[in-house]
Amino acid sequence: MIEDQIESRVGPAPATGQQRLASLDFTRGIAVMGILAANIVAFGQPSAAYIWPGGFLTEHGPVSDWLWVAQFTLIDGKMRGLFTLLFGAGMILFLDRAWARGSGRWLQVRRLFWLFAFGYAHYLFISKTDILATYATCGLIALLFVKRRPKTQLWVGIVVYLLAAVKDIVVWGRMYATAAGEMAASSGGMADMAAAMRDAGAADDRIETALIRAGDYGGWVTHNIAEHWSQPLLSWFQNGLEAVPLMLIGMALYRLGLFDRRIDPRRQALWGWIAVLAGLAGTLAIGLWNHAGGLGYMGALWSFDGLSRVPNLLMILGLAALLALWGPRATGWLGSRVSAAGRMAFSNYLGTSILMLFVFHGFALGLYGELTRPQLYIVVVAIWIIMLAWSKAWLSVFRFGPLEWLWRCLTYGKLFAIRREQAPTA
Repeated sequence: MIEDQIESRVGPAPATGQQRLASLDFTRGIAVMGILAANIVAFGQPSAAYIWPGGFLTEHGPVSDWLWVAQFTLIDGKMRGLFTLLFGAGMILFLDRAWARGSGRWLQVRRLFWLFAFGYAHYLFISKTDILATYATCGLIALLFVKRRPKTQLWVGIVVYLLAAVKDIVVWGRMYATAAGEMAASSGGMADMAAAMRDAGAADDRIETALIRAGDYGGWVTHNIAEHWSQPLLSWFQNGLEAVPLMLIGMALYRLGLFDRRIDPRRQALWGWIAVLAGLAGTLAIGLWNHAGGLGYMGALWSFDGLSRVPNLLMILGLAALLALWGPRATGWLGSRVSAAGRMAFSNYLGTSILMLFVFHGFALGLYGELTRPQLYIVVVAIWIIMLAWSKAWLSVFRFGPLEWLWRCLTYGKLFAIRREQAPTA
């Protein structure tokens, strides 16, 4: 069995803990930067625009249409999935350290509780792009499997993910067919459901757009609390069949040696490239199909929530394999800064949302609904530069990112030193 080969294979030299962390940090840095590229449309345009060009308040011309295809192919679902996989790996890393100190799963539960608190506040007061609450609730489910064998975690994760993908392909495919008029005679109820879902989303977008553009931050928060307060609480139900399997896969891959060279690097690189290219071909085909069909709403919805699930998994696994190999070697000017951004992924994730609040909301720069897709990507590049610059500078003085430090203090219930000790001078 391939899993037995993986479990028993030892690379040329076992990696040190530092090498393992370098792999995780670099990969996490790429993921957190990619999440900004994925979420930028949701920050700067109505939520429907995240998947559907017709939701833009600015013109979405031919160049933007092709950029939609590029983002769908390269970014959407892949960066979030990679981040989720790494979260699972991070749970095992945290628990290994906790067990070594005589603690256990209850410490991880406390850690997830505080993560949910951060995520819930993030969702209500800063941005509905939040994934932290999902990680906290789904992490509690994944925590039930931490003592299982890596092979069990791996195959349970893959099987559950694929079964959920098939379910979503069928469900959203029926909605797409209904909207296209192909099943109207036999599926009137589904047609009504699809129309109601689209109209409800559009109505909510109009309310939020008016509040944001008016600079009514208080009104926007009040609307979030009144209309969407339950969303983070239900995230485990809505997103669990993607998040939990990916966490389990991340746990397994961490244990099986993906991040510490216990897998033959050449074999890991080969299978990584095969997975990335296969996933890339699949998502590109779906993106081109959407483009040829005029980038309609239901086609985009089916593509995001159904058709892309399997090729996304291939790309997530392939990227994890390749980035884990490249991470320890990424010690140059750029690589070291990407790794620093990954060490501070929590701070960078929330910090980015706070910056976007001031860029787009009407009480500050007021650019919400004003930028085209290419202009939104200029904002992404600018924030990337800030992220890469401040992360390394901060970590040259401090041991943790600011939110990583706060999360650590809350988890353990004590105050940790944050500044690095200065070497004594002669």
